Amino acid sequence: MTELPTADAAAAVAHAAGSRPLGWRRVTGGGYTAAGRWLVDLDDGRRLFAKVGTTELVAGWLRTERRAYREIAAPVMPRLEGWADGPVPALLLEDLSDAHWPPPWEAGLVDRVLGALETVAGLPCPVWAPPIEEMTHIFSGWSNVADDPGPFLGLGMVSARWLEAALPLLVANERPAELAGSALLHFDVRSDNVCFTSERTVLVDWNLVARGNPLFDVAAWLPSLSFEGGPAPEEVRAEAGVFAPALAGYMCARAPLPTIPDAPHVRRVQLEQASVALPWAARWLGLPEPDGPNA
Repeated sequence: MTELPTADAAAAVAHAAGSRPLGWRRVTGGGYTAAGRWLVDLDDGRRLFAKVGTTELVAGWLRTERRAYREIAAPVMPRLEGWADGPVPALLLEDLSDAHWPPPWEAGLVDRVLGALETVAGLPCPVWAPPIEEMTHIFSGWSNVADDPGPFLGLGMVSARWLEAALPLLVANERPAELAGSALLHFDVRSDNVCFTSERTVLVDWNLVARGNPLFDVAAWLPSLSFEGGPAPEEVRAEAGVFAPALAGYMCARAPLPTIPDAPHVRRVQLEQASVALPWAARWLGLPEPDGPNA
């Protein structure tokens, strides 16, 4: 039986659509938060993608995402089709279920993403988008590991000897000056947030928009691309390695932390990306390859 939304979620979607829902299909497999995701058939003939704020944290993310769609609005973004605020907010977007969602990364798709990120960087950046160089909680991963190395060492990616020797250089490069910039950043580029139609490359999940150096969006995407069978980071954009220590620090510090109830799959994804970002950072800094049994 198809899982149905709660009465409050269904009412929010109906209000946002201005139309009565006739059928629901739960969307699973994409997205790492606890947001309710549905394909909804409406009595006016439309089929839309609905995201419902199931917790207070997710509701806040949806409000930010809706603001981004209203104020930025570009072909590289999904079309905003409806919105209803309230204790259970609902965001309605165009149905992109027939698009290609990687992996696999077929020929030409890497270049299409690079083109889409170039387009994003050229869009007007909202004044409320935070500058990434001020996000000390993100760009202090290696300092956190230095304060308490046990959880990271428990991942088995490196030995204690490797970490002791590498930490000074990793900490020195965890917050590079190159973060600063004035470009719009999506700030959450991964395969589950990218899809391809015959004419468009579309980035979804715009709840983390920020401002900074546009090369950071490219760099942040490269570990997941490589993990999913795509090219190594250096083969895509060699100069993006300046951000590899920062990305590796964030992933390596966060991956061993407890599961986040509102985003239960994040730790697994962070570990996957750490498995690429850490060796990439080591190559960029001229460090030995990670030597742990799970490197």
